[in-house]
Amino acid sequence: MYHPHHRDNYTYMTTAPVHRLIMSLAVPTIISMLVTSFYNMADTYFVGKINTQSTAAVGIVFSIMAIIQAIGFFFGHGSGNYISRKLGAKETESAERMASTGFFLSLFVGIILAIIGWIFLTPISLALGSTPTILPYTERYLGIILLGTPFMSSSLVLNNQLRFQGNAAYAMVGIVSGAVINVGLDPLLIFVFDMGISGAAWATVISQACSFCLLLAMSRKGENIRIRFRNFTPTWNYIREIIGGGTPSLARQGLASFSTILLNVAAGGYGDAAIAGMSIVSRIGMFINSFLIGFGQGFQPVCGFNYGAKLYARVRQGFWFCVKVGVIFLLVCAVAGFGYAEEVVALFRRGDPEVIEVGAAALRWQLITYPLGAWIIVSNMMLQTIRKSVRATILSSARQGLFFIPLIFILPHFFGLQGVEMCQAVSDMLTFLLAIPLTGSVLLEMKKSGR
Repeated sequence: MYHPHHRDNYTYMTTAPVHRLIMSLAVPTIISMLVTSFYNMADTYFVGKINTQSTAAVGIVFSIMAIIQAIGFFFGHGSGNYISRKLGAKETESAERMASTGFFLSLFVGIILAIIGWIFLTPISLALGSTPTILPYTERYLGIILLGTPFMSSSLVLNNQLRFQGNAAYAMVGIVSGAVINVGLDPLLIFVFDMGISGAAWATVISQACSFCLLLAMSRKGENIRIRFRNFTPTWNYIREIIGGGTPSLARQGLASFSTILLNVAAGGYGDAAIAGMSIVSRIGMFINSFLIGFGQGFQPVCGFNYGAKLYARVRQGFWFCVKVGVIFLLVCAVAGFGYAEEVVALFRRGDPEVIEVGAAALRWQLITYPLGAWIIVSNMMLQTIRKSVRATILSSARQGLFFIPLIFILPHFFGLQGVEMCQAVSDMLTFLLAIPLTGSVLLEMKKSGR
């Protein structure tokens, strides 16, 4: 079934000026990234007003939510990369089959995860680090959150598929509306209906279900690919494509949550202030990086379409444009942050000089290597989109895994607390050196093909 509209989108993606195209797709994605990181903070803010145990429980369950998100990204990026390449190659039917396959697989995996979660609720809550006083709160919160698992994982698939078709604005509406509903329901259910931590969990589940319904409706609009059960084709061919395109995201998300645990353990040796200081710096880092990731995600559909259409010069042009913008943006952040490191950390934690001291030192270390992140992140997105899966997985695992995990054991051994503070910066430097040959050779290959 070939829609004439697909040609308009195809023409737009393969002929419009690359810079303008990337900017138009990046703005909605940057907004959804910033809203998502803001909405994680809002949840913690409201729950923080209940009691310490509730705050701790939400923090503990956050790692499970990160795993559910990782699964959503795995199916979303895996199917989305393929869809953008097939639309670029004008193979619409394959793209339609992949859209339904990615969506339904993610929905079924979400349902299975929820059932396993309920069966092993107590052991999971304990394994995540609940103390006896926190345990009842974790169980109550996690038990409700699991209801939303199928919605959460498949919403991320719909969001990514819309984005890879070049419809980032639709994807943004779905994600942002969910965030707004959550922030509105939180105080209502927690305080007005006096539901405590259960209120926070229900607010999250309801907002995820709304997001899911909105995104499903969006995918039926205009020239978007419709999700139909009859197109569900779980053959090895499609599953292999999802594994290839989605593993870098799974590796990145999975290692990020694992390295956060290790960072907290390492910082914990130097007292609570060190943990608080380091976690503030990771929050700041996540917020700044969400701009860059959103920008890179604006490049991905352009990259996939044009690579599929064999227009390699446009892929290279887009790549260098993103790297330049990213370096300039991160340089500005680095210079500003370097001068005001104490003030930036104090925004999160006033009146605790120890936290501010640790946080400011760690932030300054990080800022030294920040501009290198532009090359790392954009390289990773390009390699993942054009299906250089092994290179993309190595690169996405390097920053938070291959380098970070050994360094978090080695550096504190020699430099004490300073070793904890400088760990991410050293890891970024090594990742940058690794990314040069990994990406450089692919760019050269495209240049040689002369298209």
